Amino acid sequence: MKTAAPALTPTTRALSWCLHLLVIGLLVLAAGRAVTGSWPHAGWIVAAAAVCGLMYAAGPVLPAIRRSRRAAALWLAAVGACWLVLLALSPDAVWVAFPLYFLQLHLLPRRAGLAVVAATTAAAIAGFAAHQGSFHPAMAIGPALGAAVAVAVVWGYQALYRESEHRRRLIQELTATRADLAAAQHTAGVLAERDRLAREIHDTLAQGLSSIQLLLRAAERALPQTPQNAARYIDQARQAAVDNLAEARRFVAALTPPTLEGTTLAGALERLCTTASARHRLTTRFHLTGEPTPLATPHEVALLRIAQSALANTVRHAEATTADVTLSYLGDHVALDVTDDGRGFDPTRLPAPDPETGGFGLAAMRARAQALQGTLTVESTPGHGTALAAQLPLTPPAENQPEARP
Repeated sequence: MKTAAPALTPTTRALSWCLHLLVIGLLVLAAGRAVTGSWPHAGWIVAAAAVCGLMYAAGPVLPAIRRSRRAAALWLAAVGACWLVLLALSPDAVWVAFPLYFLQLHLLPRRAGLAVVAATTAAAIAGFAAHQGSFHPAMAIGPALGAAVAVAVVWGYQALYRESEHRRRLIQELTATRADLAAAQHTAGVLAERDRLAREIHDTLAQGLSSIQLLLRAAERALPQTPQNAARYIDQARQAAVDNLAEARRFVAALTPPTLEGTTLAGALERLCTTASARHRLTTRFHLTGEPTPLATPHEVALLRIAQSALANTVRHAEATTADVTLSYLGDHVALDVTDDGRGFDPTRLPAPDPETGGFGLAAMRARAQALQGTLTVESTPGHGTALAAQLPLTPPAENQPEARP
């Protein structure tokens, strides 16, 4: 069965080198004691130690042992066989059992590793007892204690490694989630900004261009019978183009609408009514009720844009002769009402917004009001005019506060 070897960290690499040095050091110790002690079969002991060391050294350099448990088991069996031969020749080989415990527990499955460690412990005790010519319970303490320590260390390390891997996966998932969240927030921001731009373009540039178009058509109809009226319409169209250009420049710079610069919301609405009356066949009156209260810039912009869009709809669709714009300060909220005596319509049968023909007005106005926790209602009946009412809660004015987005 193939298994993917975990990537070596500096700690695991240092532990591996310590294990290698321990095995080689114990084999050299067994061979050295056989030579210096003039033991019988000293040459065979040195040869067995050398073969065991070479067999062990082949493991780290063979890639198959790192990829396959079967290859690792075969290598462990070969190293164990060499160690048993050395154990039969020298009692000092019993100490080599300690690093073998770590190898067996690391490379074999848990149950198989535990069984092989127990067998290795029994072989070490039996080999040492055979060299001593007798058996005492104390002889089992060293190998058994070494096996217990190896099991505790390896299983503890494996538990820590699993916990570390679990945390690493959690961190990766958290990083991926944050990346997805950032992408989602970016997408949401792009959509919100696109929606804001659509509303701004509809309430400023589109309405201004529509007004210019109506004035130029009126001038065209006035020619050639009444050139003075045509000149007046052309002059009004030119002024509308100038205002529209100013709106476009401020719109690009994301600044306060020019109609609000140097004046109050009431003043801007009154000027809007005067301009509408001068440019179109519509008598537009402005009314102010209540004690004016400073509003946050987003509130003033929203109410001004709603009034502009409502009057533009009145001019284009209502065929009205009079319109009234009322700004009311009513304690904890501010209200804007726009009424006309036009032909009216059925609010429940409005067509879907069409980029070619317009139709974004009511949806944009409602979105502006809802973005500021306000409401917008429209009451109209065919043949009986239209009444539009927007209400926004009063909030403390905030400096440099951007326009709220739905």
